Amino acid sequence: MGIGLGGFLDGILFHQILQFHNMLSNRLPRTTLANEEINMFWDGMFHAFCWIATVVALWLLWRCIVHHAIDGGIYFGALWLGWGVFNVVEGLIDHEILQLHHVYQNDPVHFLRWDLAFLLCGILFLLMGRWLIGRSTQT
Repeated sequence: MGIGLGGFLDGILFHQILQFHNMLSNRLPRTTLANEEINMFWDGMFHAFCWIATVVALWLLWRCIVHHAIDGGIYFGALWLGWGVFNVVEGLIDHEILQLHHVYQNDPVHFLRWDLAFLLCGILFLLMGRWLIGRSTQT
């Protein structure tokens, strides 16, 4: 669930509301209508992935509820853990390795600061999730 929700927050906040970047904005700058259309298509594919991740998570949650195999602390920790996984994987692969886009595409001088802040948030989310899961399994 955290992967889907983290991805949706990223897409809605950074791609649409703040318009910091698009999925391919480092490769296809938003300078022409054709580039905007291609970026919008890949933003849509990204949102489709987030939707599928969320639907799968809801199905898994439903199965846990039906089988009475759910612990609120573990579930909440897993949300944070999933969001952290999203940030770290997306941050390393899309931002740094493939250079598809950066968190703040409009600042070519300081984009690395934004990318590192995104990765740091991901690491903090991973630690928070692990801590919450560990705390729930100890009780």
